[in-house]
Amino acid sequence: MSDGLREPGKLKTSIVQVILTVLIILVVVAGVQFTMQSFRVKGESMEPSFYNGEYIIVNKLTYRFSSPKRGDVVVFRNPESPDELYIKRIVGLPGETVEIKGGEIYIDGHVLEERPVFAETLYGSYSVTVPDGKYFVIGDNRVATSGSHTFGPVPRQNIVGKLWISYWPPREWGLSPSYAAAVE
Repeated sequence: MSDGLREPGKLKTSIVQVILTVLIILVVVAGVQFTMQSFRVKGESMEPSFYNGEYIIVNKLTYRFSSPKRGDVVVFRNPESPDELYIKRIVGLPGETVEIKGGEIYIDGHVLEERPVFAETLYGSYSVTVPDGKYFVIGDNRVATSGSHTFGPVPRQNIVGKLWISYWPPREWGLSPSYAAAVE
């Protein structure tokens, strides 16, 4: 028969196991928060790639080991309003001259070759040489977007991370669409 008493060694072991489990969970959660972050797309500026209300996960670690590339979709802090987070596609790299004219984007004088889905008309003219440490970004919905042509190139330190996956709604689930933009 049991008298309801526990052995002191078993109680210590149970407490240690609970503490270790909690510590492991905290380390995993902190690691995930350090490397990834979830965001909700707001607005139409990235359609048809990403729609208003879609949920995405951004990899915050990627750019610690490599530089952003043309075609990457990134979440960043607006240079004019750092509390605002935006999602856009990188089209211009540091040192390049980006021009918008005749509804097309030019990189160093060459037309940016894009998939037709992104080739909607851009209105007006704009030209800038992207400073070192900054990137020229623009939304995929060229008619309804703000981007570097409205608020200037984005400093690298403002980039939160590279879009990795879309996870909600389920019909939109998948890895980030990207394109290998080429200049002639």
